[in-house]
Amino acid sequence: MCRSMFKLAHISDIHLGPLPNLSFRELFSKRITGFVNWHRHRRKHLFGGTLDLLLEDIRARQADHLAVTGDLVNLASGIEIRSAAAWLRALGEPAETSVVPGNHDAYVPGAYEKSMRAWYDYVRGDLAPAEWEEDKHIFPYLRVRGKVALVGCSTAVATPPFAASGFFSQRQARETVNMLRAAGEAGLFRVVMIHHPPIRGATAFYKRMIGIRRFAAVVSTGGAELVLHGHTHLNTLHWLRGQTGPVPVVGIASASQGPGGLKPRAAYNLFSIDGSPGAWELRGERFSLNDMGDGVSSESVDIFKL
Repeated sequence: MCRSMFKLAHISDIHLGPLPNLSFRELFSKRITGFVNWHRHRRKHLFGGTLDLLLEDIRARQADHLAVTGDLVNLASGIEIRSAAAWLRALGEPAETSVVPGNHDAYVPGAYEKSMRAWYDYVRGDLAPAEWEEDKHIFPYLRVRGKVALVGCSTAVATPPFAASGFFSQRQARETVNMLRAAGEAGLFRVVMIHHPPIRGATAFYKRMIGIRRFAAVVSTGGAELVLHGHTHLNTLHWLRGQTGPVPVVGIASASQGPGGLKPRAAYNLFSIDGSPGAWELRGERFSLNDMGDGVSSESVDIFKL
């Protein structure tokens, strides 16, 4: 029997490590601040093994699709970008994983283009060209999987040292509205993926998303059923006004966060989507690394149930 329920897993802020050896030229930029921050803080708490545990649990629960909301790398060096491409290929077919970039994936000027070229199969829509094309906008993208429409947006831009803000442009807003309207008319459950939290006050000023009001207008006029984000390394639930009621906006801890840090341990969200337009059924659960850091367990509480 064909299963009608669609199961969508959500991870974010992978920060694949450890950092590679970088040349003086690579460090002679904003990367020097990130390099110092990694060695002072992140390397003590971000572990690749936790990511592997999450992915094993996601596979065991037979998720239909994986959404990754940015920050696959740390300093966006060439070696990191290529390593992230290899990691994505190891996950499985590009059709089964949808990615949007984060600020670390566009850490310095030119890094965004290199990242998107290397990860293109995971960041392009169903109708996009099969090969990367220079100077082409690839966001927002639309992917349809069963009864679900995945709309990927980008807030990734290079920023000055000590800044980690994102930007949601007018062009992207217009195109996202059109995609959401079309998906709604097609009777699809609409999931918007974005890296920065589109909620005012959800993060520090220097880490904020520029265009929050614009994004809220997109959701209220275009329509959506669920918004997923990363960036904060926190497990959060907010709401935006939608066409027919509040739309859940869900964040998640870093997928590489080990125990003992100031931020929550690594976790992933698992959404069960069923029903039909006007009568959608959505359940969200969170699964986290345990206290010992050697397994994953349910937090025994629903994020929400609609």
